[in-house]
Amino acid sequence: MSTYIVNPVVVRMQESAKGSIYESIVAMGLRARQVNDQIKVQITERLADVITDGDETEGPNADQIAISKEFDRIAKPTFIAMREMLDGKIDRKIEASPEE
Repeated sequence: MSTYIVNPVVVRMQESAKGSIYESIVAMGLRARQVNDQIKVQITERLADVITDGDETEGPNADQIAISKEFDRIAKPTFIAMREMLDGKIDRKIEASPEE
């Protein structure tokens, strides 16, 4: 977890140099949703590959448990978005989506 600690001083310095902290928060929120959707797709694809027999009375499938534990070890989407923001990988400009 030590790799995900955010230094408020660094955030404030970037805020004053690049724009509003609120724009940054919105951009990180949008990116976190994208990451979460990507993770959902990946886990759905992986679980679809697991062969399930019709008899679920024996308990959970060991392969499903292993896949779930693997995805539990992935950093949370919010932390990934925060790290990308601090690394300068996210553009802070927020544009309205075409649906709006």
